[in-house]
Amino acid sequence: MSFCDADFLLSGPVARDLYHRVAARQPIVDYHCHLSAQDIAEDRRFENLHAVWLAGDHYKWRAMRADGVAEDLITGSAPPQEKFRAWARTVPHTLRNPLFHWTHLELRRHFGIEELLDESSADRVWQEANRQLATGDLTARGILARMNVELVGTTDDPADPLDWHTAIANSGVKTRVVPTFRPDAAARVDRPAALAAWVRRLSEIAGHGADSLPGLMAALEKRHADFAAAGCRASDHGIVHLADADVGDAEAGAIYEKALAGTAATVEETVRFATWLVLHVARWNHARGHVTQLHLGPFRDPNPTLARALGSDSGCDTIGDARQGPGLVRFLGRLTAGNALGRTILYNINPADNALFAALPGSYQDGAVPGKIQWGSAWWFLDQERGMREQLNMLSDLGLLARFVGMVTDSRSFLSYPRHEYFRRILCDLVGSDVETGRLPDRRDWLEGLVMAVCCTNARTIFAEPQPV
Repeated sequence: MSFCDADFLLSGPVARDLYHRVAARQPIVDYHCHLSAQDIAEDRRFENLHAVWLAGDHYKWRAMRADGVAEDLITGSAPPQEKFRAWARTVPHTLRNPLFHWTHLELRRHFGIEELLDESSADRVWQEANRQLATGDLTARGILARMNVELVGTTDDPADPLDWHTAIANSGVKTRVVPTFRPDAAARVDRPAALAAWVRRLSEIAGHGADSLPGLMAALEKRHADFAAAGCRASDHGIVHLADADVGDAEAGAIYEKALAGTAATVEETVRFATWLVLHVARWNHARGHVTQLHLGPFRDPNPTLARALGSDSGCDTIGDARQGPGLVRFLGRLTAGNALGRTILYNINPADNALFAALPGSYQDGAVPGKIQWGSAWWFLDQERGMREQLNMLSDLGLLARFVGMVTDSRSFLSYPRHEYFRRILCDLVGSDVETGRLPDRRDWLEGLVMAVCCTNARTIFAEPQPV
């Protein structure tokens, strides 16, 4: 077998058949990503390979720093081609890191470039990719069409306008693009200046003064309705962990008003306020039939020097080790007791939490909606081959793989869609290997149904239209 060939990651005939005949043909439902709605609305033609591939990819930035690349060649003022050359020099040092696979899958699938990327090939790859970007169909919409992307769920702040989504909806573009409600900025009570600036923006766009807790919730609920009208089907929340406490309105109000007055909340107060906020949004989601997504566990901005210089999302976040179980049990239990638990997807970043996140959804399924509570796809530091295999195996052991909502890119790059291919190959290899070792029967109707469900149809069902429960 040659590197990254047609049967890459597929170890037997059943796996190869399931992938090539079934999985590879399924459209992509990318229900959680960080693509720019503006780029899609304007059908951006990217200036060069750096702009479409490296400019926002903190996975690559992180690897380059580990390889000793100066920051000027990563996020600094160096010319784009020099930054690309620096990445090319790094690529041979990513052997056995998922970036090595993703890099070559992306070059092959988007540009047909099968040459290995390193310092000696960098200029040839740069020139050929730029030629195709300048004249071919590799615009923002063109990439989505070429990769058979059926739905994109962007990640959007309630204080941001939805004009680009309106423009996309009116453009006739084949790919459906919907906003996702991400109110994390409302919980920045530990950063008073940032919170105050965001509150002013929210108040203006919502038409409600958000400088009190009731005002904040009125403004957010107004924007939740606006998002729903624009096609939103989910919220998303990035939290260290949920508090194992019942936080009342009075406590939440005191934390919020103190922050607006300029006093930063403590770490514990921040967690408690965020938990209170997410509970309210989850209730709105339940009423509208939307999905609540909880991304739990990372240490954000632990490097103060990089955080000050570059801000958030610059590639220096890491796996956290907060205790997740007690807060999740209280959160889900409280919603269940109030008949307000809707569709929910839970993502963990620490592999030590895999069994907890695989087993916990089973305690809150209600028998009315298949896969109502989900353990989400292997996320961030876990979305590599080992992490995906461990997630799929643990989910199979403790839940129902057939109801799994499947893969997301969680990416800012339009070239990241081969990650779905990567996931699908791993899924088919797991299932095919089980057939060939006698663990599963060779019932192709069952196997094909499983592969189609996990690759596409489960996500399509959950994110297609509002489905109140």
